[in-house]
Amino acid sequence: QVPLVESGGGLVQAGDSLRLSCAASTRTFSNYGMAWFRQAPGKEREFVAGISSLGSTRDYTDSMKGRFTISRDNAKNMVYLQMISLKPEDTAVYYCAARRNTPSRLYREYLYWGQGTQVTVSS
Repeated sequence: QVPLVESGGGLVQAGDSLRLSCAASTRTFSNYGMAWFRQAPGKEREFVAGISSLGSTRDYTDSMKGRFTISRDNAKNMVYLQMISLKPEDTAVYYCAARRNTPSRLYREYLYWGQGTQVTVSS
């Protein structure tokens, strides 16, 4: 089991920045690839960003590259998503996810999920 708890969501205006955090409760956090997904109403859950277990490799959906940055702190069991230049279309529930070893862009390959944090971007 890898309990995950997201925080940092909220209501912001277009162009603002926001940093999401995800806290993991496991002694073996450095064994897990981590990712952020998001899901807007009526849409499928989509991959946002992923980071390898030791943080050496990062992956982003093309449309978010340059605006979103994923990072992790294995000493604190934390993973972050820094978002800048937010747009109304970024409005969604953002989820943190964990899987053994390498991250994946496929949400079905993740066993562990947080409860999600709502991000709403007004125009």
